Amino acid sequence: MGRVEVTLPRWGATMQEATVIEWLKQVGETVRRDEPICVVETDKVDAEVVSPADGVLAAQAAQRDDVVAVGGPLGAVETS
Repeated sequence: MGRVEVTLPRWGATMQEATVIEWLKQVGETVRRDEPICVVETDKVDAEVVSPADGVLAAQAAQRDDVVAVGGPLGAVETS
């Protein structure tokens, strides 16, 4: 088994951070690669962050209303 970190992607050249609005998946739930797992709000738009791998959501490093920098940790997916 491996662990894949979920980090906040950069969607625009000026994007520096985003605020977690909602988790669509909870720790322990099965996730598929490219499936939305949480919603974040940037200064311009709300966007879904997708799972980087098939597996189980193992951790939520950021909670609702947390501000996360681009590249910062949101969570982790445990792969088989």
